[in-house]
Amino acid sequence: MNTQDYYRVLGVDQKVNAQKIKEAYRKLAYQYHPDRNQGDPQASEKMKWVNEAYAVLSNPAKRREYDTLRRQFGDSAHGHFRKSYSDQDIFRGSDIHAVFEEMTRAFGFRGVDEVFREFYGSGYRSFEFRKPGFFARGFVYTGSRKKEQVPGDKAFQSKPIGNFTRFIFRKLSGLTSPAKGADIHDAINIDPRLALSGGPYAYLLRRKNKKLVVKIPPGVRKGQRIRLARMGQEGKNGGQPGDLYLKVQIRKPLLENVKEFFTGFLN
Repeated sequence: MNTQDYYRVLGVDQKVNAQKIKEAYRKLAYQYHPDRNQGDPQASEKMKWVNEAYAVLSNPAKRREYDTLRRQFGDSAHGHFRKSYSDQDIFRGSDIHAVFEEMTRAFGFRGVDEVFREFYGSGYRSFEFRKPGFFARGFVYTGSRKKEQVPGDKAFQSKPIGNFTRFIFRKLSGLTSPAKGADIHDAINIDPRLALSGGPYAYLLRRKNKKLVVKIPPGVRKGQRIRLARMGQEGKNGGQPGDLYLKVQIRKPLLENVKEFFTGFLN
C-alpha cells in the first residue's frame, strides 16, 4: 500500500465520485479489520491510513485542497497537506464511525468502540447521554496516544467536537465545554527571490498588534498557505487559540511591472 497518496491508499482514481470513495473504504475496512488479521501487526497501521485517506477524500473541501497540492507537488502532496491539517482537523466531521459501525454489524465483528480503541489507544473515546425522551451518542478522536482525559479536563479543549456536541455537554452534563478560538486568515506578498530560496519574513499581526517572524519554506508557490499554530483568536472557556493561515502572494519582478505599465500606456 502506497502511504504517500490518499487516492492510491484507497485504490481509486482521482476522478471518482463520493459514492465510489465510500465503497472503496468499506472494502478496505473489511480487508484490514483486526478480527480478520489476528497476528498481523501491520493490519492496524494500514487501517489507520485507510481511515485518514477516506476522512480527507470524503470531505469536499479537504479533497479540493488536497487535489490542488497534488497537482503542485505530486507525490509530496501529503506532506504539504499535513502541514496545515492536524489529526483533529482531518477527522473533524467525518462519518467514519457510522460507516465502520454499519460494516461491523453486517459481518459480526467486534463493536466499533472496541476496535477503534485498539487502533488509536487513548486518543479515541466514545460518549453517551440518556435522559427521558432524549438520547445522544458520539465519539471523540484526537489521533494521538496521549494520556486519557475526560470531559472537564483542561486538555479536553483539543477534542474535535462540534457545536452540537458542545451543546449536549452544556445542557446534559452541566459542564462548560472549552471552545477553540477562530482562525485568522491573511495574505503576505513576498519577493520572488525569497519564494525561491526561503527564509525569514517579518509579519505584523495587526489584530493582536504583534510582530512575528514567519519561516518561508524554499520553493513556496503562489496561493500556498502557511499555518502558524495557535496564533489565531483566543479560545473561550479555556479553549486553545485558533490558528493563523497566511496565503502566499509573490510580487512580480520590477522589469515585468515596467513592461505592463508601458503596454497599458501605449494602448
